[in-house]
Amino acid sequence: MKERFIRFMQGRYGLDQLSKFLAVTGVIVVAASVLPGRNPAALVFYLIGWILIIACYARVFSRNVTKRYAENQAFLKKTFKIREFLRKQKNIWRQRKVYHIYTCPSCRQKIRIPKGKGKIEVRCPKCGTTFVKKS
Repeated sequence: MKERFIRFMQGRYGLDQLSKFLAVTGVIVVAASVLPGRNPAALVFYLIGWILIIACYARVFSRNVTKRYAENQAFLKKTFKIREFLRKQKNIWRQRKVYHIYTCPSCRQKIRIPKGKGKIEVRCPKCGTTFVKKS
C-alpha cells in the first residue's frame, strides 16, 4: 500500500508550508464555525474553512510543480517578518532560565546577561552606553 501511494505521488507537488498553513487554518475555521451554533455567519465560515482544506489538497496533488513552488516562495516571502519574530521570541524564551535579556536605552540593542551575578554595570557593544541592571 505504501508503494502504491509513493507511485501515486510521483510527479506531484506534495506538502509545503503554504499547504500546511491552508490545512491548519481551514480546520480551525471549520471548528470555530461549529462552536457558536446555527447562524448564517457560521455557515459562511464553515464553507470558507472547507474551501481552504480543498485548496490545500489541490496544491498537494497538483502536477504543476513550478507554479506551486512559486506560490510557496511568495507565501514565505510575505510571512518572513512574522516567522522571524516568532523564531526570535522562541529563542529568548528558551534562554530565560540562564540569561536576562536587557535592551539598551539608547540604541535598543538587545544584550544577554547571565543570571545570578548581582547588580552589574552593562556596556552596550553597539553604542558603548553603560547602564546598571540587576542580574
